[in-house]
Amino acid sequence: MTNTSSSPGIIRCKAAVVWKSGEPLKVEEIEVDPPKSYEIRIKMLCASMCHTDILCCKGLPVPLFPRIPGHEGVGMIESVGDKVTNLNKGDTVMPLYLGECGECLNCSSGKTNLCHKYPISLTGLLRDGTSRISINGERIYHHFSCSTWSEYVVIEACYTYKVDPRVSLPHASFLCCGFTTGFGAAFREITLEKGSAVAVIGLGAVGLGAAKGAQMQGAGKIIGIDINDLKEEKGKAFGITDFINPKSSGKSVSDLIKDATGGLGVDFCFECTGVPDLLNEAVDGSKVGLGTTVFIGAGLKTSGELKYIPLLCGRTVKGSIYGGVRPRSDLPKIVENCINKEFNLDELITHEVSLDEINKGFEYMKHPKSVKVVIKF
Repeated sequence: MTNTSSSPGIIRCKAAVVWKSGEPLKVEEIEVDPPKSYEIRIKMLCASMCHTDILCCKGLPVPLFPRIPGHEGVGMIESVGDKVTNLNKGDTVMPLYLGECGECLNCSSGKTNLCHKYPISLTGLLRDGTSRISINGERIYHHFSCSTWSEYVVIEACYTYKVDPRVSLPHASFLCCGFTTGFGAAFREITLEKGSAVAVIGLGAVGLGAAKGAQMQGAGKIIGIDINDLKEEKGKAFGITDFINPKSSGKSVSDLIKDATGGLGVDFCFECTGVPDLLNEAVDGSKVGLGTTVFIGAGLKTSGELKYIPLLCGRTVKGSIYGGVRPRSDLPKIVENCINKEFNLDELITHEVSLDEINKGFEYMKHPKSVKVVIKF
């Protein structure tokens, strides 16, 4: 049930809430406050499930409960704050977990997407230190700057991107995080020369995005690595030229990468799983003196020590959030790629659930053929 008054008031709606670490989500009736001056309230139309949402439900990186997960999605603006000038009621927007002011030291450098003014929030609160969601008077934490597994969300306008109507709702949802994170890493975080050899460890939505980005930048060999043989076909649809399942060999991942590259290793390795043991394997699989490894994946466990000697041998390691993509400067080009069908994001859709079936979505994420689970509202 929703508020139908002409002026914005509290809206009562449904959302998926995690009350304690590791517990199944409960679909509850919540109250969503009206937007403040620089905020908008969005009626969600579509969302999707990401590995980072699993981390959120387990209390990582910060154990904040009760909480509404979800950071991928797309919706229509229901109401706007009185100081929002660039968006209007009825606009379709993607909520994002970082912004771009264009003026701070980081933004003006053009070298990073980690804005000082609009940073990633790990507090579970909006920038004014409060939440916009509650149950019976008890405040609920946001996930990053939004919480898309809810029928309505409130977010600062500067953390959104207005969606071209030619982009389908599921595709827009994927561009909020997963696919864009991998795709962006291949053109924002590195300088990939044509003919380069690339390895992608983990062929989920992020890894497939990295593969496609590398292909479009002119990579000559793109090695996809996954312990699921069913990912080979999906990988080839996004540009993989070679597929390796390390389970079918007694060799390490780094040795398998070197075997596929004449013993040298790759120019660029994208580690998309966050599995601690694979971080060093990714570095070891890159070329001595020239190789660059980009860490993209977030894991359930903290990593062990990164080996020092491989780094002394001239290799470079870089961490990446959202693939280095700047919402205002870079995302429009990726959206244009999507509109021009330069990559087929339909290939990512493997399962659909309703909000009431959210826990079934977690089960679908474990399915061997699963890539992206879409939540329809």
